[in-house]
Order: sequence, then C-alpha cells, then structure tokens
Amino acid sequence: MSNTYSIVIHGGAGTLVKGLMTPEKEEQYKAALNEALEKGYAVLENDGCAMDAVETAVNYLEDSPLFNAGKGSVFTNDGTHEMDAAIMDGKTLDAGAISLITGIKNPVSLARDVMEKTDHVFLAGEGAMRFADSLGYKLESPEYFYDEHRYQQWQNIKDSHKFQLDHSMKKEGKFGTVGAVACDKEGNIAAATSTGGMTNKRWGRVGDSPMVGAGNYANNKTCAVSCTGSGEFFIRGVVAYDVSCLMEYKGMSVEEAAKEVINKRIVEIGGDGGLIAVDAKGNIAMPFNTEGMYRAFKTSRFNEQAEGKKLIAIYKE
Repeated sequence: MSNTYSIVIHGGAGTLVKGLMTPEKEEQYKAALNEALEKGYAVLENDGCAMDAVETAVNYLEDSPLFNAGKGSVFTNDGTHEMDAAIMDGKTLDAGAISLITGIKNPVSLARDVMEKTDHVFLAGEGAMRFADSLGYKLESPEYFYDEHRYQQWQNIKDSHKFQLDHSMKKEGKFGTVGAVACDKEGNIAAATSTGGMTNKRWGRVGDSPMVGAGNYANNKTCAVSCTGSGEFFIRGVVAYDVSCLMEYKGMSVEEAAKEVINKRIVEIGGDGGLIAVDAKGNIAMPFNTEGMYRAFKTSRFNEQAEGKKLIAIYKE
C-alpha cells in the first residue's frame, strides 16, 4: 500500500514580527527548516517509517544553534541548560519522554531510547542522565550549548523573577521548541518534540513538550501532533490529545480539529502558540494564533489545505 506521505516540522511560534529580523537571519532560518524537512522527507521517500522521519528532522533542528532545542537551548536561572523531549508512535501508541537533562546533544533520540529500551515512558533529571550513561551517551561540554545571543538574553533578566520564552525583545517572545510529525507510505504516523525550555526558568520547570497528550501525541486512528506555545496553557488544555479527541469523537478533519483547538479553545484560557499535525492519510494542519511560527511541510501529492506540495514559512501568509 502506498499512502500519501507527508512530513511537517516547526521551529517554534511567537512574536515573530516581520521587520525585526534581518533578511540574512530570515534566510538562515528558512535554510535550516528546509534542510531538516528534506532530511525527514527523504526517509519517507525511501520507504522509511514515520518514527525515523520525525527523529531525523528533529535531530537536525537540535543540532542548529538557531532553535531552542539541543545546541540552541536557552539558559536557566542557574546558568545551565535543561532540555526536554518526547516521541510517540501512532501505530502502537508507544511513547518515550525525557525531561530536565543536560549535556545531551540529541534529547529526542534519548526519548526514543526510553521508549524502545525500557518499560517506562518518562524519565527525568538525574535518573534520565544515569539511563543515558548506561547507553554510553557522550556528554557535550557546556561550551557546545553556549550561544552569545542566548547568553545575552539571560543576562538581561537573570537577576529578576522574569522568565522569557525565547527570541523576542519582549516577554511573550518566541516559544522555543522544535517538532516534527510525519505520515509514511504505510499510513503510520509519529510525532516528536524537543525543547530547551524558557530563558531564566527556575525550580526545574517543565513545559508541555515532553508530556504525552499535552505537547506531543500520535495515534494512527486520528493524528500526530507537536505543539509549540505557552507550555503552562498547553498542559492545562491537554492540547495535543484534544485535537485527537475532536477527530475521534466529533468526526472533525485534522485541519478543523487543529484550528478549533488553537484558534478557540486554547485562546479561551489565555494560551498562545501553534501546532503541527498530520493524519494517517497524509493530510496536514499548521495553525497558530501568534504573529508567526517557523514551519515547513512537504507531501507526496498536492495538498489542498496548504496549497501545494511544499512550503517553508515564518509569518502569517
């Protein structure tokens, strides 16, 4: 069976105002999104599975200093980096997640190892680090994660009680998360999400990204979802699972369900951000209620909702 196959990726949503970014920076972001997209799509094109496609795409984004995940992770109040990630297989409903880890180059791969090599779903902190050590993960030095722009962001607010959601000059900022969802030729879907959290976050704060059903979810019966936004609200709204529920119980399409959650339900409780989603027929959705969302998709046939076979975008079109 050769299903329509698709991959969608995001690099965060938020206050991405067109005039604030230099054309060079914009090109860098688009080039990075394109590269991650093409790497993930190549997996699908070569008969690979959705799980491998989303991990491949997210790994590339984790390795880029442009995004708040992996290498580009922001500084905590203690001047360290704490990363979270999750991955889920829509075919089996197996999932793996890790939180509050440091020094790991590709957190999403560690999350997949939790899924495939333990009987657990979610490992955090010191225990997650011991698990990584048992698998021979190499720890990167703090210098690997050092980015001057991120450091200055932290310096500006580190002595206050403020925290910041990544790139912008005001507190709303950009919600720094990366994610991918994919549907392979067999009609199996998967979702992966990875983040470096909030600048100046305290007390081991964890957002929605590693939480199954909040920031990341996949089920072949409905959809695969990866979220980016004000994590506290996405947790309360159980956003990723809510999209799936609207499809399962109300018979909505992936696009209708995603729009309902992002443009209405999450807004009603004060949340902002966006999500990417795909169903088992390769249909996609990329709604967001902020000024922009780093996003890209590629599909094996013309996509009516998104008009075309490929798109790389930052702002509202």
